[in-house]
Amino acid sequence: MRTIWDVIKAPVITEKALVAKEESQDGRQLLTFRVDVKATKPEIKSAIERIFNVQVDAVRTINYMGKKARRGRYEGRKPSWKKAYVTLKTGQAPFDYGENI
Repeated sequence: MRTIWDVIKAPVITEKALVAKEESQDGRQLLTFRVDVKATKPEIKSAIERIFNVQVDAVRTINYMGKKARRGRYEGRKPSWKKAYVTLKTGQAPFDYGENI
């Protein structure tokens, strides 16, 4: 059985993700997380709600295929991964990723 820590791997800290977090629409905050490839939207929603004590409005996911990588004459692939965009419900207090972990 997977725990909530198996579902949520890490927050995505990129310029695009931080801008999306700061610019809330209709008072709803958008958070971005790297999640397990096999995680479903209900699992992601319940994990975020339990970790951060917030109410989640919607979860959108996207799968990224691993890119080809070469080291000299050897060729391989980087691992595939999954990203989740989590929208909080209106009126939820904004927070920093490091506060609750």
